[in-house]
Amino acid sequence: MQGQGHAQPVQRPPHNAVLVLLRLVFVATGVLSLGFLAWVMMLRLAVVTRRSADYGLLVAVAAADVLSLVLLGSEPGDDVHTTGGYLGITLLFGALLATVVYYLVADVRHFQRRREAYAAQTYGYPPPVSPYTTGTAPLDTRPPHTQQPHTPSPHTPPPIPRQPAAHPPIPAPPQRPAPARIEQVRAELDELSDYLRKHDGHHESGR
Repeated sequence: MQGQGHAQPVQRPPHNAVLVLLRLVFVATGVLSLGFLAWVMMLRLAVVTRRSADYGLLVAVAAADVLSLVLLGSEPGDDVHTTGGYLGITLLFGALLATVVYYLVADVRHFQRRREAYAAQTYGYPPPVSPYTTGTAPLDTRPPHTQQPHTPSPHTPPPIPRQPAAHPPIPAPPQRPAPARIEQVRAELDELSDYLRKHDGHHESGR
């Protein structure tokens, strides 16, 4: 399983004037050679795009050129007057026309995508989805030197300290008199009882 990684930097494409000049040179090569070098345009395109489909078309155009050359070479004279000769001419010019159209359209689209990807890499614009790019990691589309907007959080008042709940006072247990005080009271009561008894006995004897 392929993990996400950093996308490869996109190189700056050549100037439009250079690209137009190269297209004219390769198209002229195929036309001036009467189609026998039409495969040169496909070779240029396959090297630029590095697509397996373009390499397959390169092989197909080269095979068509070779087949047309064989058919034309099978003519007994200099003029074309057989079915094989006409088929060879048709195959040669048909492959040349199809190659010129495909080469120009594919080359223009390829460098247009490269220009857009380079602009996205340089200025931070969203890059276009291109079938020529490889890798699964998305490009960083955020503009450089930008910060994420800060959303102020609502003001939260500080928590109010809770006062401890007031508990009712616990009544103190009644104090019990000391044992010495009880003994003293008893002694006094005994003395008072004896005195009263003596006083009553003396009063009765006086009568």
